[in-house]
Amino acid sequence: MTTREQLRAIIDELPEDEVPVALHVLRGLRALAAEPPEVPDDDEPLTDDDRAALAEAWDDVAAGRVVSHEEVRRESREAP
Repeated sequence: MTTREQLRAIIDELPEDEVPVALHVLRGLRALAAEPPEVPDDDEPLTDDDRAALAEAWDDVAAGRVVSHEEVRRESREAP
């Protein structure tokens, strides 16, 4: 099944009262695709400390020293 066919199947399964919301969302996506919003570049250059922090973060990712979003959510639900 193609992506377009999957999309049509999802639309066909929607309850009638959710169809207008789906239409609104899809029109918004179409508008974004046609004319991406103007987003200014960050006006502050990275400092040496910023670069060092980013390098350390990427090293942590590469070494597996990370906690998944799901794990954080699970732990927060279990916290007293």
